[in-house]
Amino acid sequence: MALLGAEDQGGGLAADETVWVEVRTLLPSTEEGLTLALSGEVEDCVQELLRRGRRVLYGAEGRPGREAAAAMDRIGDVLRDYSWEKLNAGPWREISKAWRQVYAYGCFFGALSQVAAGHPLATAVRLCDLGLLMGASVLDNVLARLVRVLQCHLPRPAVEVPAQRARADPPPVPAVRPEDAVPHLHCPSLEHFRDNFLIPQKPVILEGITDHWPCMKKWSVDYFCQVAGCRTVPVELGPRYTDEEWSQKLMTVSDFINQYIVNQNSVGYLAQHQLFDQIPELKEDISIPDYCCLGEGEEDDITINAWFGPEGTVSPLHQDPQQNFLAQVFGRKYIRLYSPQDSENLYPHESHILHNTSQVDVDDPDLVKFPSFSKAAFQSCILMPGQVLFIPVKYWHYVRSLDTSFSVSFWWS
Repeated sequence: MALLGAEDQGGGLAADETVWVEVRTLLPSTEEGLTLALSGEVEDCVQELLRRGRRVLYGAEGRPGREAAAAMDRIGDVLRDYSWEKLNAGPWREISKAWRQVYAYGCFFGALSQVAAGHPLATAVRLCDLGLLMGASVLDNVLARLVRVLQCHLPRPAVEVPAQRARADPPPVPAVRPEDAVPHLHCPSLEHFRDNFLIPQKPVILEGITDHWPCMKKWSVDYFCQVAGCRTVPVELGPRYTDEEWSQKLMTVSDFINQYIVNQNSVGYLAQHQLFDQIPELKEDISIPDYCCLGEGEEDDITINAWFGPEGTVSPLHQDPQQNFLAQVFGRKYIRLYSPQDSENLYPHESHILHNTSQVDVDDPDLVKFPSFSKAAFQSCILMPGQVLFIPVKYWHYVRSLDTSFSVSFWWS
């Protein structure tokens, strides 16, 4: 086994040493420069463990040796395990940011130990993603910068080619009656949109406002595997989140694509609001719609969500607490909309967790159990690539993917 830092036979740096050199450029040149500031109080023993990890990292002139890498790995494990207990001690909104930062530092030291030891980089990338998903930003968002370097050295994940098999005919595309159709507008002015749709809270489909987005020409299933195939993301498993068997699982984007998009072994949906922060290469391909400036909040208050899944994925009839622009990038979606004034006819769940979700199965409503549902008037549409649907705050909406589909939603106030 070659010594750490040795050169290869051609006189250049060995491959794993090259990665370490690139990683090292992301870090401060001195131990004092790597600040360990936390946004809150934690136990003194945790602070000492953070300082010990820093000392190990900067204890060697160059790349940490095997013993140092192993020590840093153990420190990362302890930090992650201890902070994980704190992260699961209560509601997420009540978790101290300091403990999320401790978890991020644990992922940081763990990822660096994997690189220093010359281990497969996929483990280091996964640790970075866990820190980005569960932790809070540390060292000028070092985990995002670190993972961007590491994934350049990973081979592109392969998309499997499924064996030919008999495929059931897809369900017919729902009919949209002209009298129920959501109106369309091409690039309306801010004033026109505000006066005719935002203030009166009326749904509308906007066309032409995403034509300049790079994603409209670049994004595809293959592109996602190329750009983000090695990245670990949370995936929702099950046809809809109201089903008893619904669950969540962490997996790589390439595994998600192979299992749920290509082979369609079961229903899985990549639906999350952190994807664009986690993978900024994707965020560079979209833009916040100009109409969001009509809201009361700042741009940083806008939540951007990703929705990526196979044909047949369903979001049950539900309502959201903010205004929503739903932009379709590829694939088609059938969407049905109900006014908040019809809420009583839609039978919301009585539990606090699902109070924003209807008990009615829109595809097969039980009118004996929910007789007033037939009284509720609705609008509907088939959202096509390049179209953006404005869903007013608290408007009930049901969504079904008619194809493999990727959408981006912007929640704003």
